[in-house]
Amino acid sequence: MFRQFQLASVGDDGALHIWDYRSSKEPIFTRQDHSHWVWTVRYNTYHEQLLLTGSSDARALLTAAASVCERDGASVCERDGGAAQLEDGVLQAYSAHSDSVYCAEWSAADPWTFASLSYDARLVLSTVPRHDKYKILL
Repeated sequence: MFRQFQLASVGDDGALHIWDYRSSKEPIFTRQDHSHWVWTVRYNTYHEQLLLTGSSDARALLTAAASVCERDGASVCERDGGAAQLEDGVLQAYSAHSDSVYCAEWSAADPWTFASLSYDARLVLSTVPRHDKYKILL
C-alpha cells in the first residue's frame, strides 16, 4: 500500500528525496549515496520501505527507507511483518554495470527480484539479499 501523500525524487545532485507534499518545504527522507547523477527511482510494490535507484555512477542501489513507514510512533508497514524493521540506508550496491544505469524496475511476479538496465544495454537481474528479506517478513 503506497502512501498517497508521498513522492520520491532523484536528480543531478546524486540524492534520493522522499517528500510529503502536504508540507513540501523540505524532504522527509534524504540519502546521498550515489557519486553522480541519479536517473531513476522505484518503490517496491509490496514492501514500500524498499527503493531502487540507478545512477550515472554505474551502480544500482537498494535502499531502505524504514523511517518513512512510521507514523505517530506506529509502523504502517506492519503487513510486511515488522518485527525486525530495517535500518535506513543502502542495503546493497549492485556494481555489475560498466555504464550509466538509466532504468531499474521491480518484478511484477516476484517482490524480491528486480532488473537494472544501463546505457551500454546490459540488463542485470538481481534479488533483495536474504537477510534483509527475512527482516521484513519475520
